[in-house]
Amino acid sequence: MRHRSALSRRLLLSGALAAGALTMTHTTTARAAPARFRNPLALRRADPHVHRHTDGTYFFTATVPTYDRVVLRRSTTLQGLGDAEEHVLWRRHDSGEMSKHVWAPELHHVDGRWYVYFAAGSAEDIQTIRMYVLENAHPDPLAGTWVERGRVSTPWDTFSLDATTFAHRGVRYLAWAQREPGIETNSNLYLAPMVDPWTLADEPVRLSVPTHDWEVRGYRVNEGPAALVRHGQVFLTFSASATDSNYCLGLLTAPANADLLDRRSWRKTPEPVFTTNPATGQYGPGHNSFTTAEDGTDVLVYHARPYDAEVGDVNRHARVQTFGWNHDGTPDFGVPVPD
Repeated sequence: MRHRSALSRRLLLSGALAAGALTMTHTTTARAAPARFRNPLALRRADPHVHRHTDGTYFFTATVPTYDRVVLRRSTTLQGLGDAEEHVLWRRHDSGEMSKHVWAPELHHVDGRWYVYFAAGSAEDIQTIRMYVLENAHPDPLAGTWVERGRVSTPWDTFSLDATTFAHRGVRYLAWAQREPGIETNSNLYLAPMVDPWTLADEPVRLSVPTHDWEVRGYRVNEGPAALVRHGQVFLTFSASATDSNYCLGLLTAPANADLLDRRSWRKTPEPVFTTNPATGQYGPGHNSFTTAEDGTDVLVYHARPYDAEVGDVNRHARVQTFGWNHDGTPDFGVPVPD
């Protein structure tokens, strides 16, 4: 989740603990990833999302500290994103919807067109954080015209954010975080099929509610889902707790041949899979995405701070590191590597 001021965060995220999370037994052996990249990749760029296109080109977008625009960088190499020119694709409105708190943009290429998913609020009412979509039909996302496709409508007109999309076995899905009426949490995780890149095709399924101790520190949060399909399994990482040093990654897992819209298909790892590590000087790692290095190696993209800080500190830097796999086929992220 992007940085909020302490005041805005309290206003936006009031809630109490709720039951309903799915758990599983899981064993992992953490190990530090090799020092392959120069980190941080990008300073003061939270909620980083990297898309590697079919031609090998890398694109990078993230939350900017002013929360007023969607930006994009392009490079022929992953490391090159750190020094690449940053272009503004879209700016916030002057008032009304999409006029404040532009958070967590993601770039996706769907059926030959480019889409940006992001969250935004209203300058007149900070409670109205909702999910929105931009579309560009040009082959180059830095050219052409970005068209506002509007809000992603869900069954509840409530706090919602962190939309991401992925396709699996011929079905395109949207995963996101939202506050559901009747559940006293700040946000839970949801999944739904899509009829087009900005419209849900059916009722969403609630996949996860924050209940473990590591999910409810500061705030009761599950957010920032990111999908990865490997080794006959579908993985959804997510971020949990407040956006200070308690922020961490959790993991949901489903068999690749399962019905992803059946919540019983998903199991939650009972412990976080990527956490603060004072030994390496990295605090509050979270809100990740996935990409691959030039040689096809799996890469975790995330943000972290280089020191312990409270919610509201803007020095959340975008970072990248390779990761491996456990014997059961689940990802082994190790620990956040030092700068």
